[in-house]
Amino acid sequence: MNRIIHCFSVLCCAFLLAFSVACPGEGDNSFTPDQAQSDQQRITDPAVPAADLDTLVDGNNAFGMDLYQELAAASADNLFFSPLSISQALAMTYAGARGNTVTEMADTLHITLGDAELHPAWNALDLALASRGQNAQASDGQGFRLNVVNSTWGMIGYPFETPFLDTLALHYGAGMYLVDFRADPEGSRDTINTWVEDQTEGRIEDLIPPDVITEITRLVLVNAIYFNAAWLYPFEEQNTQDGPFHRLDSVAVTVPLMYQQETFGYATGDGWQAVELLYDGQDLSMVVVLPDAGRFAEIEGGLDAATLDTMVAALQPTSVGLTLPRFTYTSSFMLKETLQTLGMVDAFEFGPADFSGMDGSRSLYIGAVIHKAFVDVNEAGTEAAAATAVVMDFGTSISPTPLPVTVDRPFLFLIRDLQTGAVIFTGRVMDPS
Repeated sequence: MNRIIHCFSVLCCAFLLAFSVACPGEGDNSFTPDQAQSDQQRITDPAVPAADLDTLVDGNNAFGMDLYQELAAASADNLFFSPLSISQALAMTYAGARGNTVTEMADTLHITLGDAELHPAWNALDLALASRGQNAQASDGQGFRLNVVNSTWGMIGYPFETPFLDTLALHYGAGMYLVDFRADPEGSRDTINTWVEDQTEGRIEDLIPPDVITEITRLVLVNAIYFNAAWLYPFEEQNTQDGPFHRLDSVAVTVPLMYQQETFGYATGDGWQAVELLYDGQDLSMVVVLPDAGRFAEIEGGLDAATLDTMVAALQPTSVGLTLPRFTYTSSFMLKETLQTLGMVDAFEFGPADFSGMDGSRSLYIGAVIHKAFVDVNEAGTEAAAATAVVMDFGTSISPTPLPVTVDRPFLFLIRDLQTGAVIFTGRVMDPS
């Protein structure tokens, strides 16, 4: 799989997945949660065939493009998210899925590897990303950062299955923090959000909104990604000038436009141009795809993993005078309905959902999948962060609304033998006083 596509997927995505457990310090948001984790240590040198890693990346990219199309169709606003973060959070969740839930999740997430191959491949991908940017610089003058971290948050005393916890520990480096969702759901939410904020250098705040974590939450799986890299060829600030940016509604807005002339990867095709900007260290890049005027909807609508692969494969070193707007914004999404539209239905419904690999029962279902992402592109480079939280709730059989029967007038009654049906006594009540 082309490394550029791999890196583009990493840049555009980051995710946070969390799961909850009861812990000491109810109602106190200042404590450090206790941990209860597998006694297995993370495998730091997984023997993963290159073909398995390519298959994982291909599937992640295909899911990311599917998700992009759904999110883009739902809004005309700016859009930024981390398909890799969302994929990894849901891959941890997938480790506890069984039955038809597995089938639907695999189809939606484009998972084609078996469990024995999938989770080691994720571990290998994480470790590969951790090796990027050695001795490179970040946009803030410090060292390059690409940090991918996972955590799980579980209800203290809840019976999670040992093989599930072992998978998280061995392949995702995720232990379990113990929090008390039942006694203090809001305090638990604050604790998880603070952890996410710390891991993303303050860029992802309040990932999980109020009232998402409740007394029935049992598990939250969290993945957080933070990225900060300098351009290999920075833009000179003195070349940045305000200029027009033409929106699809034909309105021109004035924005800061950066400019430089440099040798970049460049490709053109039917209705589009693409430019690749390398980051310091030359391990990652940003690929900018510019549709021709009047063809944005056509090019965007046709963008999938195969098309992106074709675009990147066509890039050739070319002298380019590049004008690029400076921009920064945050996007956030509640992904339940989007994932259901893509085919992941059972996982969100108590009863059909089968996550028995997590707890040995079918009591858990996904209550929410939340994603938030931040991006800042400027003359020096790019800062990006993302987090994904998968909230697992505990379901119980819901009694139907009772039919009211008020015995407040004369009535009949009888006493009968159940096995034979023989009526032993019969009577009526006309006045119980």
